[in-house]
Amino acid sequence: PAAVTTAGEPLVRLGRQLRLLAAEAAATLGGEDVVELPVAVNADSLATWLRPVLSAVARTPGVALRLRVEDQAYSDDLLRRGEVLAAITGEPDAVQGCAVVPLGRVRYTPAAAPWLVDAHRRGRSVDWQRLPMVVFNEKDHLQDEVLAARRATRPPVVHRVPSTADFHEAVRAGLGWGMVMDPQLEPDLAAGDLVRLPGARPVDVPLYWQRWRLDSPVLAAFTDAVLTAAAQCLRPLA
Repeated sequence: PAAVTTAGEPLVRLGRQLRLLAAEAAATLGGEDVVELPVAVNADSLATWLRPVLSAVARTPGVALRLRVEDQAYSDDLLRRGEVLAAITGEPDAVQGCAVVPLGRVRYTPAAAPWLVDAHRRGRSVDWQRLPMVVFNEKDHLQDEVLAARRATRPPVVHRVPSTADFHEAVRAGLGWGMVMDPQLEPDLAAGDLVRLPGARPVDVPLYWQRWRLDSPVLAAFTDAVLTAAAQCLRPLA
């Protein structure tokens, strides 16, 4: 399929920047232009701490949010290509033409259903090479980090469940072990639906907010809402 060349990417960014500023100016002058706000977010953020931001957009008339769901390790590419105005990313270095602000870190803990852990116990640990595993999609390598720390490789059975809510439910159902976010894990630990995998440590994922350097009231207001939500829900990056 047709694709923008590397030389053409700056022109695409310029065109989309001009379209945003023109729509905001027309709306300010009383026009009926709709300001489109394309933003890249990772699925876990969208399903948890980012929800209050949607409420903030809902109270802003004339703004159409265009969300692109992308893993935080890859979303900075969308900024480089000019496909989004802002992104939640794992990249701390600013993309050319963008400003970057640290958001915080999300903690993921290796967890599984109690009966699944009991079925694969090996002494004080588990049989990592046989314990079934759940991943979000082909870009999800969080589980692989845990395996590497245990000097293990992926087991024969690896399930893919590309939905944050359904991924959580798959782990709870015993389909396999997976990396579960703290907001989802804590109630399940208390209820006995999940247990931490013995001998495995949590993984903290740092998140950053990158946005185009534009004098855009809509983008500035959206950025403020994102930073407020992150400050309330995420662990500090210290």
